[in-house]
Amino acid sequence: MRRIRTYAEVGTGSDDVPLQVEAQERRLRERLAVVRRVVVVASGKGGVGKSAIAANLAAALGALGQRVGALDADVGGPCLARMLGARRGPLVVARDGVLPAPAIAGVSVMSSDLLVDADVAVRWGPASTEHLWQSLLETGMLREFLSDVTWGPLDWLIVDLAPGADKLARLAGLRVADFVLLVTTPSAAATSIVARSAGIAREAAPAVGIVANMTHQVCRSCGAPQPLYVDDTIATLAHESGIPVLAGIPFDPRLATRTDAGAPIVLDDEPSAARDALRALAQRLLAVPMRRTVTPDAT
Repeated sequence: MRRIRTYAEVGTGSDDVPLQVEAQERRLRERLAVVRRVVVVASGKGGVGKSAIAANLAAALGALGQRVGALDADVGGPCLARMLGARRGPLVVARDGVLPAPAIAGVSVMSSDLLVDADVAVRWGPASTEHLWQSLLETGMLREFLSDVTWGPLDWLIVDLAPGADKLARLAGLRVADFVLLVTTPSAAATSIVARSAGIAREAAPAVGIVANMTHQVCRSCGAPQPLYVDDTIATLAHESGIPVLAGIPFDPRLATRTDAGAPIVLDDEPSAARDALRALAQRLLAVPMRRTVTPDAT
């Protein structure tokens, strides 16, 4: 992959960085010209199941015959490649860029997990200055995943964003998203943090929706829904933010275990409330009119 060098490497007074960014911006637009829709799965709060939702959504759309790419933008804590069953190994570098790894349900995936050894943490430079370079280099890596990876014509590019409103703000600056899905649980702490990301989400994309995860559990004996939280914080979040709730995903231990094993529950033959809710989310997104059209010579 091409690499944006740090200012220390470029040298004082050099105009190399702006030229690199300009060229990368041009490649980015060319790549996305053949992608019909970019959906960003985000959350201000970690631990809400965001990556599992992203993986299952990508797999569900792939199973419906859609051309799907999945980009793991959580550079420091990547897991999307594993959740989609992509095998670790050398990536193929073609004339036009790096080829994404093949994954389950025909999904193509790119993740820093495919570039870094499993037992090695991602570092951003010397420990003394690492905190200064992280934002710049993390954004640069996201740009590389978008511009230097040969995604090809896609119906959907699912972007799994790292937790934090700052990550969403950086993505907003790239102006690439068509839809942002804000994932949260009904926890008051989670919804209050996600609420702070609502304004940035609107800056990042023309359409925003809420995906409520672990809303309830289904009784194994009678099949009745049992709430996991006392207060309906999701309804409050939707009302106060004006953002619609697109899906409520019930708690199911198999959602985590199967997705962690690279076999997303959405592909399971055994019926379950979680599987059906995730499939319904994919169908709901399919019903939204396409904002971007692919040029005839790219299909």
